[in-house]
Amino acid sequence: MSAYHARRTPQHKGPAAWSAILPGQAAPVSLDGDLTVDFALIGAGFAGLSAARRLHQLAPGARIAVLDASRLAEGASGRNSGFMIDLPHELQSDDYAGHGDDRAMIALNRQAIAFARAAVEDYDIDRNFFDPVGKVNGAASAKTDALNRSYAEHLATMGESSTYLDAKAMTELTGSRHYVSGLYTPGTVMLQPAGYIRSLAEGLRRDGVSIFENTSVTAITRDGTGWILSTAKGRVSAGKVILSNNGHLESFGFKPGRLMHIFLFASMSAELDADQIKALGGQPRWGVTPSDPMGTTMRRIAAGQGGNRIVTRTCGSFEPDMVTSESDMRRTVAVHRQKFAKRFPQLAGVRQEYTWAGHLCLARNGVSVMRELDQGLFAACVQNGLGTARGTLTGMGAAELACGRTSDITRHFTAEAEPVKLPPRPFSTIGANAFLRYKEWQAKEE
Repeated sequence: MSAYHARRTPQHKGPAAWSAILPGQAAPVSLDGDLTVDFALIGAGFAGLSAARRLHQLAPGARIAVLDASRLAEGASGRNSGFMIDLPHELQSDDYAGHGDDRAMIALNRQAIAFARAAVEDYDIDRNFFDPVGKVNGAASAKTDALNRSYAEHLATMGESSTYLDAKAMTELTGSRHYVSGLYTPGTVMLQPAGYIRSLAEGLRRDGVSIFENTSVTAITRDGTGWILSTAKGRVSAGKVILSNNGHLESFGFKPGRLMHIFLFASMSAELDADQIKALGGQPRWGVTPSDPMGTTMRRIAAGQGGNRIVTRTCGSFEPDMVTSESDMRRTVAVHRQKFAKRFPQLAGVRQEYTWAGHLCLARNGVSVMRELDQGLFAACVQNGLGTARGTLTGMGAAELACGRTSDITRHFTAEAEPVKLPPRPFSTIGANAFLRYKEWQAKEE
């Protein structure tokens, strides 16, 4: 008999700021008792909720339940930077370009964005939570300006447009004189990720999907042709199960020693007052990813997204046990203050109201795990730091597999290789963290 037991449940450091700046949620609905469904999903982030929506489309009338260990948008889905990116964004490359011709992946990413846009329209989700304004790769040195130009050339070979921004244009956009150039690409959607996830869940509930929060699944056990999901206060009997819990796939014993668990850290400023907004200048909404992937992401949001604030995201740590340390949090606070002050000296004294850690799961060879793991047990996991678009895609694909459908999405991900093995501990931990620190130092002003 197949049985998979959870060795750990998600632990989060710092508040999920994207959720904290929105109006409070209704009281959570947790599983209390036993339930029988056709499909059960573990994880209510981008992958899980996208899978639930795709299942509802493919199997109208099917009984669908989504179980999450925490509150909606309090986990990884509310702890990212909110960039839903269509173009190549390979974090393990020098300039995001990755290798070779990425047109097939771009087309898939755009399917994910179109799927999310349709949900926004169908469920009348606040357009502040889904803003198709594009993004900028910001360069703070001649070295990274060259990376921008290299990336632009790569895009041009695939017929993709981009616009080069000089230092003056970057100041007019951001209010900061820190950047020497930028590369604007139009296809990225800027999300208020917590607002999007909360609203998507609300729409799915209206469609009849059951969503349970604060409901950790502790075991998945085969029961005849189906599965039993065990929780603290009840059990779910399901014909088919989708694991949409990203790195916590490994917590159930899958792909051990093959997944890289990286925490990235972010801070969000207190809300800017009228004088500070005037001193800052620039546009009210923008997103800047660093030209060097190990640099600093900055994003400015406006009132409709939770207040006039600036988000700073940088620093990373490799944590194979999926728990970050207090010392990493303390280091992060100091680094973020420094990065913010260097970019916005006119905002001296503005405090960072929130600082948090977000869990990423990567494979060394850049693959996801979107396939059938056992009879009737599917995965939509390992998003490689691209949780909004890749999570949406793997959720869609896992739902299609569970319904016996094939598509460009299922063909792409089921053809991918297995995640390659990592070096054994402690070498992987020491080596990965040394590499991350070196790359952060190398990125310097970025």
